[in-house]
Amino acid sequence: MSLCDDWRDVKYQQIFDEEIRGLTQRRQSGCKIEDLEGLLKTLYNLDGIDDGRGSLQDVIMEARIAAHEHFLAQWKAE
Repeated sequence: MSLCDDWRDVKYQQIFDEEIRGLTQRRQSGCKIEDLEGLLKTLYNLDGIDDGRGSLQDVIMEARIAAHEHFLAQWKAE
C-alpha cells in the first residue's frame, strides 16, 4: 500500500466507526429498521449525485454507506 492510499484507509475506518456509533445510539433511542433503511436509500441517492465532490468526500460516502449496510444486516440477523 502506498502512502497515497493510506490516508483513505484511515479516513474510511474513522467514518465507518463514527457511523456505527451513531447508528447504535439511534437504535437505542427507538429508531426502527425501516427508518435506517430510509436513511440508506437517501445515501444511495446522494452517492449517485457526484458533482465533483473529490476523493475525500468519495471515501466518506463509501464508509457511510458501508456502515449502514453492515449495521442493518447485523440487526436483521438478530
